[in-house]
Amino acid sequence: MKVQQLLDEYIDVYIKSLKYLDSFVSEPATAYNLSFEQYLILHDIAEKSNVTLARIADNRGVTRSAISRQIKVLLNLDYIYQQRDDKDHRRQYLHLTPRGRQIEEIVTQKASDRFTSWVNIFGQEKAESLLDFIKEFSEVAKLENNGKASE
Repeated sequence: MKVQQLLDEYIDVYIKSLKYLDSFVSEPATAYNLSFEQYLILHDIAEKSNVTLARIADNRGVTRSAISRQIKVLLNLDYIYQQRDDKDHRRQYLHLTPRGRQIEEIVTQKASDRFTSWVNIFGQEKAESLLDFIKEFSEVAKLENNGKASE
């Protein structure tokens, strides 16, 4: 297969199929007025201790203002609250409210159930192989982008 034909097929698959992966993951969150990014923040807070806006931004490689916008929505929905650090009043830790914990658990379970059904359809080996390829692709793309940034 020629490279141009491969690119054309990739674009076709992307347009027709890969966009469904986004909805597959984000759909359970939309029922609770959450974007996928907002759900990921809830999930981080549920899974880790001493979560701060800065740590989330650093881990995701995005700006603090981007995370701040997401956090503002979560605060307004009363899914999270902020608590100042006793030792450094500039630092605020993020915590789930009882409602936020409930929503995070529901969405996590729904996403897990959907993912499990897909793994059952395609098989564990194929799911792992796809994940390995995506990881490898991401690493190569990151290296290529870093190389271009230094030019």
